[in-house]
Amino acid sequence: MPLDFRLKKRILLGMSARDKDAKKYNDENSSLFGKIGRYGRVSSGMAGLAAKLAGQKFLGLDIARDEHAVQLTNAIGNLKGPLMKVGQILATIPNALPPEYAEEFKKLQNDAPSMGWPFVRRRMRGELGADWQSNFKEFGQEAAAAASLGQVHRAVTKDGMNVACKLQYPGMLSAVEADLKQLKLMFKIFETYDKAISTTYIHQELSERLLEELDYKLEAQNARLYAKIFENDDRVFVPEVIESLSTERLLTATWLEGSHIMDFKDADIEARNTIALNMFNAWYTPFYHYGIIHGDPHLGNYSVRKDLSLNLLDFGCIRIFPPSFVEGVIDLYKALLTKDDALAYHAYQTWGFGELNKEQLETLNVWAGFLYAPLLDDKVRPIGEVTEGIYGRDTAEKVHKKLREVGGITVPREFVFMDRAALGLGSVFLHLRSEINWYRLFNEMIEGFDVKTLEAKQKTLLQEVGHIHKQGL
Repeated sequence: MPLDFRLKKRILLGMSARDKDAKKYNDENSSLFGKIGRYGRVSSGMAGLAAKLAGQKFLGLDIARDEHAVQLTNAIGNLKGPLMKVGQILATIPNALPPEYAEEFKKLQNDAPSMGWPFVRRRMRGELGADWQSNFKEFGQEAAAAASLGQVHRAVTKDGMNVACKLQYPGMLSAVEADLKQLKLMFKIFETYDKAISTTYIHQELSERLLEELDYKLEAQNARLYAKIFENDDRVFVPEVIESLSTERLLTATWLEGSHIMDFKDADIEARNTIALNMFNAWYTPFYHYGIIHGDPHLGNYSVRKDLSLNLLDFGCIRIFPPSFVEGVIDLYKALLTKDDALAYHAYQTWGFGELNKEQLETLNVWAGFLYAPLLDDKVRPIGEVTEGIYGRDTAEKVHKKLREVGGITVPREFVFMDRAALGLGSVFLHLRSEINWYRLFNEMIEGFDVKTLEAKQKTLLQEVGHIHKQGL
């Protein structure tokens, strides 16, 4: 038996079961055979869907879409990693998927196999060098949190600072690239069946944002953007990035103490409303004042401090918009408020929806009316209602059906994460059962809005922070 084979065998036998899983996860995501394996497990679901849709379209056969949606969701969920994250994102974008699939994809959980301690030590050595542990007084061997692209370890630096170390799983670039190809196939199949929505730009946007999430140096820049925006605001706190302990695949930042937002779902109405107001400020002050939005309002991306202010945590999915897009968002609000179809049409043009006929415009206004409804109503009220556990499901189905009748549309890429943020925040406000005069809150936020002023503020902020990535600018 060759020496190298015996050595490998002893190493493998000495690994814990958990580390074998971690090695398997690494190999699966970085090797050619791993890519083929990922393709195969999802492709079998894709092939089944293609056959069923073809049978429905050309042979008149009935397809049990709800049953197949469950099968496909299970296939994606078992893969963990980025495709699972894409499934979660798609579930929040109205009309991107047929409702049966959207409902199932919402069940995907943001968990992934965590790496065992020996494996973590090797990964940390690869990022910070052989003496990486000399940078810390303590380093938690167990992951404090694990997600689809990486995991977080709590640690104490040698100078006594409590920090969070986010360590990316190995082989994620290969996994993301493989999964995005599967996503493109998925979209093509859906469009063969349903012409209501063209998903070309949705795929482009998801691809760019997911690839950006792999670059922790970019995330560090994003965190500095938000720290600058909220430096004089005691309602939102942003962790400080420790540059000397960060790389493209390791992000170290100060640990911020806070409680899970769902711990407050039964708090008194004043507390719940305070949290909701702080969340509104955290998401929309950057957007309306600087053209920047946090595109992932996932429950794990913020925590609540003792005084009910917020910790905003993850900055991997940040979207920087052209100032004209923000102006279009406000124009559409004014158009809905005054029933001005010409201004609404101009707003959609600004967003990049292209030429729209009268029926398409009216149909888009149905969805816009749902999103803007709380802001059009000058009274204290909840954000909206949930039907069968999905926020906006009835309206989304109505819009989707109508678009099939009046001619499909192409969803512009800037719309994807703006829409996701609005729906995600709406869902959180529903969990909190907060009741606020959203009309007055919003109008205070946009009072005195001027697109030239926003353009200047955005440019200054990006220059001050040294942010080198300028999406859409």
